[in-house]
Amino acid sequence: MIEIFYPKHKVDKVQDIELSMLKNKGIKGLILDIDNTLVPEHVAEPDENVIKWIERVNEAGFKVCIVSNASQKRVIKFNEKLKVHAIHKASKPSKKAFLKAAELMGIEAEETAVIGDQIFTDIFGGNRLNMFTILVTPIDKKEVFYVKIKRIAEKYVLSKYEKYLMEQKNKI
Repeated sequence: MIEIFYPKHKVDKVQDIELSMLKNKGIKGLILDIDNTLVPEHVAEPDENVIKWIERVNEAGFKVCIVSNASQKRVIKFNEKLKVHAIHKASKPSKKAFLKAAELMGIEAEETAVIGDQIFTDIFGGNRLNMFTILVTPIDKKEVFYVKIKRIAEKYVLSKYEKYLMEQKNKI
């Protein structure tokens, strides 16, 4: 039951994601969170690292859609330089925005990777649709109160996830 919250893959930052690994898994499009995944929450625009990474993603042939629970104003401002598909006020982990993102990219849910920093929104939402989920380490420790509360529960899930990974490794 708790496995629904486990990411399929985990990295420190988006730039650590091996795009060739995603290609080999049949992934054609990426759903990206903004806050604490691509930039800290208080940063309005993508920095040079994010812009260059998105360029690499596009050059590798992936489609991209931002899916954020943030406001329309926040998402539009952030996306001005990236010019990718974007969905604001997504109500993650609701399936609706994830399905809409796949539709905007013209791909199936199974061909989609969800990349985000939160287990109970990004990972849970993607796993519910059998998308390939990638958990990134949050960029900034400075977060709103309700996210800090969720991080406590996330620590528990991540400890179970790490134990699960060790068990899987020992089976090999």
